[in-house]
Amino acid sequence: MSNIELAVIGGSGLYNMSGLSEIESLNIDTPFGKPSDSITVGTLHGRRVAFLPRHGRGHVLTPTEVPYRANIFALKTLGVKYIISVSACGSLREDYSPGEIVIPDQIFDFTKGIRPSSFFGEGIVTHLAAAYPFCPNLSAALAEAVTGVGGHVHRTGTFITIEGPRFSTKGESELFRQWGMSIVGMTTSPEAFLAAEAEISYACMAHVTDYDCWHESEAPVTVEMVIRTLTANTTIAQAAISRLVERQAQWEGEFPAHSGLKDALITDRAHISPSRLETLRPLIGKYLD
Repeated sequence: MSNIELAVIGGSGLYNMSGLSEIESLNIDTPFGKPSDSITVGTLHGRRVAFLPRHGRGHVLTPTEVPYRANIFALKTLGVKYIISVSACGSLREDYSPGEIVIPDQIFDFTKGIRPSSFFGEGIVTHLAAAYPFCPNLSAALAEAVTGVGGHVHRTGTFITIEGPRFSTKGESELFRQWGMSIVGMTTSPEAFLAAEAEISYACMAHVTDYDCWHESEAPVTVEMVIRTLTANTTIAQAAISRLVERQAQWEGEFPAHSGLKDALITDRAHISPSRLETLRPLIGKYLD
């Protein structure tokens, strides 16, 4: 199998795009269980690209149930260096309107601590530097790609991740706005941080579907509202991914994300069990030899 450098995590229909050929389906198991679904791999502009439906085909997993560790670990074993997350979000700002796209540069993790959020522990301690959770290099390339296909892009914003699966109350939504949050969703944490632990460059294409429930003149968010906007934006998402891959030679490189564990591992190797080292070899192997 040729090397797969770019992966897209998002809806199950993203891979139904023009120009994708040599399509195959991969069933992968990991030490953290199975991914959300089989991974679709196809050739686009001469490059192999992986597509993983975050919630499984048919949307059968809640945001809390998504096996984030298995998803990222599986992509790492395929050789993935860059991940594009495609997700829905609610706007917490008047100027970020439904139908527009945000490429966020910050995350606020407001999940409840019940999602496994690290590959480490059980004898291996890391303290990951997480000041910049989205890769600036990949985010810039993604923003250019979305703009290049006609999308309305906002290039900064803080993305607050809530536990879900329910939407916010009006009180919560108003508080998030007071905190200075830009958009709200349910899946960016811990996905972005696990990608960082796996030393994979990660950027997010967040599709604004609604104004959450704070906006006085707009109806509160509903599932129908989210699906309608996402369906309308699927064409833009597919075109942007195609453009990103087509121009990969212009933006790809070794980014800081690709060595994020260099100064994060703190446990003395002599105190780590060989079996634990072997389990995490795809993540830390280059630091063991």
